[in-house]
Amino acid sequence: MRVRAMALRILNQLRHDRRTLALMLVAPIFLLTLVYFILADSVPNIKVAVVNAPVGFINRLEDLNVKALRYDEITARLALEQGDVIATISINNGKSSIEVDGSNPGKAKAALTAMEQAKVNTLYSRADLKSDVKYVYGKEDLPTFDNFGATLIGFIIFFFVFLVSGISFLQERTSGTLEKLLSTPVRRWEIVVGYVLGFGVFTVLQSFLISWYCVYVLKVMMIGSFVLILLITLLSAIIALTLGILASTLANNEFQMIQFIPLIIVPQIFFSGLFDLPPGVEAVGMVMPLYYIADALTEVMIRGSGLMAIAWDLGVILACSILFMVLNTILLKKYRRI
Repeated sequence: MRVRAMALRILNQLRHDRRTLALMLVAPIFLLTLVYFILADSVPNIKVAVVNAPVGFINRLEDLNVKALRYDEITARLALEQGDVIATISINNGKSSIEVDGSNPGKAKAALTAMEQAKVNTLYSRADLKSDVKYVYGKEDLPTFDNFGATLIGFIIFFFVFLVSGISFLQERTSGTLEKLLSTPVRRWEIVVGYVLGFGVFTVLQSFLISWYCVYVLKVMMIGSFVLILLITLLSAIIALTLGILASTLANNEFQMIQFIPLIIVPQIFFSGLFDLPPGVEAVGMVMPLYYIADALTEVMIRGSGLMAIAWDLGVILACSILFMVLNTILLKKYRRI
């Protein structure tokens, strides 16, 4: 009877905890549906800029699931630099000159293989003439960790700052410290900014330590400026900090705070650049903060880009941080008792 009473008590608690029920029943369906749409189209979207090549070569590329786009020499190089295509090719007298974006080794290898196969069935190609391949970004033997290292740096910082800041702010509430602060003349925005600055000191140290360790100890490929890496990781920590505080404001205990991980953190992994996504699904990543973090880090570490190339990414990250701070200030109103 006592076991039955205990089981009924637990069931009754779960029945009234809508957030836990949603986590157990709705969240798995949501994640499985997300993975389904991401992996449903297993054929990667590979685009190649063709500067000069016979029609037969282009048709053969299309048969090999590679989209060939006609460009002139200048616009082809611009498309490669902007990431619109994975490679450019120009065939003259049977000799092919190829420029490749090696920052995505999977797509680069698939594009090179397809172009070599297409040459076999091209009347203007000669088997004795090998293609002149130049890697504009990355390199031919780019290790997997170097390829994903930039994204992993952003994800690790984002995840741990989100988790630690969220639980820490939640403890401030459950211990009564936050309620005492709200009973004083201090303003809500001052509390939010104070917490951000307080945690910000440690996020600066964390950002420097992780960036330095990955670049100088693990030897992750890094072409651009280390100062820009620090700037990106610092802004990544700030947006994770403000988002973590926002999540903790909505949670009632540590368990509910952990529940936000599969709903907020896990979906962002799929849109961070670790997977080749179908074009329609990839657009969803535009609302994910980690998408901009990973893009900025990849631009600097793999492509060697400067501040202007990542200005949009940094602007979005900073704007999201400000938005989360404003939302935090508004939501704190419900905890002010007097």
